[in-house]
Amino acid sequence: MEKALVIGAARSGKAAAKLLRKAGYDVVLTDMKAIDRQGLEGIQVFDEGHPDSLKDDEYALIVKNPGIPYTAPFVRHFVERGNPIYTEIETAYRLAPGFRYGAITGTDGKTTVTTLLFEMLKKKDQAAQVAGNIGVPLSEIVLEHGHENLDVALELSNFQLLGTERFHPVVSTVTNLAPDHLDYMDSLASYYRSKMKIYANCQPDDWFIRNVDDPEIMRYACDIPCTVIDFSLTRTDVDLYKANGAAWLGDLKLFDVADLKIVGDFNCGNAMMAACMAYKLGVSIADIQEVIRSFHGVEHRIEFVREWNGVRIYNDTKATNTHAACAALSAFDQNVILLCGGKDKHISFEDLKQYDDKVKHCFSFGETKARFQDVFSRQTSVETMEEAFGQAIQIAEPGDVILLSPACSSFDQFKNYEVRGEIFKGIVQAFGKD
Repeated sequence: MEKALVIGAARSGKAAAKLLRKAGYDVVLTDMKAIDRQGLEGIQVFDEGHPDSLKDDEYALIVKNPGIPYTAPFVRHFVERGNPIYTEIETAYRLAPGFRYGAITGTDGKTTVTTLLFEMLKKKDQAAQVAGNIGVPLSEIVLEHGHENLDVALELSNFQLLGTERFHPVVSTVTNLAPDHLDYMDSLASYYRSKMKIYANCQPDDWFIRNVDDPEIMRYACDIPCTVIDFSLTRTDVDLYKANGAAWLGDLKLFDVADLKIVGDFNCGNAMMAACMAYKLGVSIADIQEVIRSFHGVEHRIEFVREWNGVRIYNDTKATNTHAACAALSAFDQNVILLCGGKDKHISFEDLKQYDDKVKHCFSFGETKARFQDVFSRQTSVETMEEAFGQAIQIAEPGDVILLSPACSSFDQFKNYEVRGEIFKGIVQAFGKD
């Protein structure tokens, strides 16, 4: 029996271990933290550290949690030994030959595109699935449905793409490129290059949707082996474009822009990419348009929370970098009271300065709170998000927008961005009800 090593026992690691066990491997699962062994019967488990004895074995397959750096000492041992190291995406892909993928990566907008695509795919077939960086490990889907022929909307981080070798989507896109994850990647160039692995194994009749409005995509998206669908929000001399109040793929009308419920021109672009991907995967135009009319957005992405005394309050906790925060600010006309801050990812906040006139006041919190003093003319530093909201609501007037768009990751004060968003919504909903 061939042996497989899974490093990292988070949700995706456990799913990969179970899937490999089902596929007939002798599986070893190891983590630096304690592992809940429920459901891991038949799998060798080593927790609270990686025993040196594991380094001496030979493995047919090594799978790494995408969040663990390749520079981690235990992982680096196998890198230096020349062992290929995969993520659970590649593992699951190899064990589900009947799956067809619409794959989405990029710095911002991935989850909106993925969710829209999933809703469209369900119109074609209720058995369609969504997985990947959106929160559901692909291995979990393959464990249950690996023998079936299914369409999958798959969100991919660059960490997940780094561990792929054969992965091959039918249609894919890179939504945009902006500085991010410089606390993990060797350089900005290596971050951008990693995104381009999404189309590396595609065939001529597959599609790659190329955002020609993004100069970094145009710089890094080269040697594309499949059909390129050029996309733009500002030009009409491309394949996927906006004109006369509608989104078009060539001469085919995909949907009316006025039917969109989600705010911001960038969200129109997200909808255009999702509609194009759905069309390639066989969804009818009528079904695409029905989803466009009914889709109200993704939780934590410029999510409307509440209106209080004429003040609209939005949760955009998923904006974990400046580019995403800029996109959120661009969706509103004026009088934005911005709540931002969090863990320092060592990226510049310079881009935010262009919205200084639009920001009525910035209340920054967390590890990076002081860094916003030089960004906005009207700025106050506080310790916590709750303090930031408390001060924001005191100065808010009818017609103002209070926007949580942190421009930073959450890990200084919260477990993840979802927890940050849930806590924010709780604070907002509780306000004024005492």
